[in-house]
Amino acid sequence: MDAQKDKYFAQNATGVALAEFFWGLGFPVIMESTFLQIFLKHQGASDFLIGLVPAILMMGISIFPLFSSYLSRNHAQKRPIVLGLHVVSSLSTLTFGLFLFWVKDPALILPAFFISYVIFSLCIGLTIPIWLNFLVKIFSPRKSVQGLSIMFTAQNTAKIIASIFIITVVEHFSFSLVSVAWIFLISGVLFLVGSLCFLFTCELTASSPQPFRKDSFFKHTWATIREMTDNKNLVTYLIGDLDHYVVLTVIAFYANYATQFFGIKDYTAAGLFVCFIYSGAILANIILGTLDILSLKHKFLSTKILNIIMLFLLIFYPGLMGFLLASLLLGFCRGTRGIIYSPAVKKFSNRQDATAYFALAPLLTISFGSGFPLFFGHMLDRLSHLGQGAYQLMFGICILCVGISLIFGFLTNFDPQPKTTP
Repeated sequence: MDAQKDKYFAQNATGVALAEFFWGLGFPVIMESTFLQIFLKHQGASDFLIGLVPAILMMGISIFPLFSSYLSRNHAQKRPIVLGLHVVSSLSTLTFGLFLFWVKDPALILPAFFISYVIFSLCIGLTIPIWLNFLVKIFSPRKSVQGLSIMFTAQNTAKIIASIFIITVVEHFSFSLVSVAWIFLISGVLFLVGSLCFLFTCELTASSPQPFRKDSFFKHTWATIREMTDNKNLVTYLIGDLDHYVVLTVIAFYANYATQFFGIKDYTAAGLFVCFIYSGAILANIILGTLDILSLKHKFLSTKILNIIMLFLLIFYPGLMGFLLASLLLGFCRGTRGIIYSPAVKKFSNRQDATAYFALAPLLTISFGSGFPLFFGHMLDRLSHLGQGAYQLMFGICILCVGISLIFGFLTNFDPQPKTTP
């Protein structure tokens, strides 16, 4: 089976790379976006509301995967579901862009955005676990990291192109409603086009038939939760992976930290910061993915060390060069996490179909993933009289959290005894 997968490696790598290239062109607008936080600030959003954005996303990708895992458990072929869910996910962004062209009352913009973002997060939550399982299914274990690195390199290259476009638009038109409407509309269309690229991939039929499951939703979910929590090595890995949420929180706030207190222009933070984030991700994809330098565990540990360096830069070197280097490190860590997460969870699951693991893993960390940005958004509002000191206090707490994740990273065994189950 692995030899057959390798036969279609080039076709599948090209198909998913094309899909993620088009999605990458829209990502700087809607996910992990400095553009988004500055746009919301221009619409009068508080720091708490800005912190609500990643919290909504975390809740969406933590809760709704449960339903996609259950509904897809008896479908051996995942490609039709992956394609359909990607199409649905693209529609909320496209619709919000159209709404901005017609809205007459500015007071409706924030409510409409959050409704749109809730729908987007819900759909992405349904999509991610099946998509991740599809990716590790179409690539052999030997070429999984390489295939993912090619895909993410294409995605992050597109993100850089989109970031440059955002710099140009924001520099010339600031955050005018028409320019922002075009940005959201184009992003939605690109998401839609990218979704259709999954048609170019080839998904092989499993060598052994997948057992048909008749268990109820609650029985299916509870059995998987118990199985995962009994897997001590997986639990240790997930605790070590919590610095991922620290990175998302930093991305949600550091652009406003730069523009409010250190004279960084809006268009620089909205575009150039993101450009450096994605450049760092491409470096990670090439060095640690395509060239496959370092073991899976050492790749994992490197993200924690670099995250600590990044946070020190934000506290002690908050000039333009410090922000750009911090952005590069943010991207490198995000890129590394992207190429190791799905192979690691697949390995720890000991399953042929790991969709349920991909679906439930975020649920086990939802309190931290959603609570972390909400807590700091509230803290920044309450401590606004401290100015930049409030942000620096946040970054200091983040250092402690990353330090804890580093300890659990050392304790994770990346070479568990193989024992594959359905």
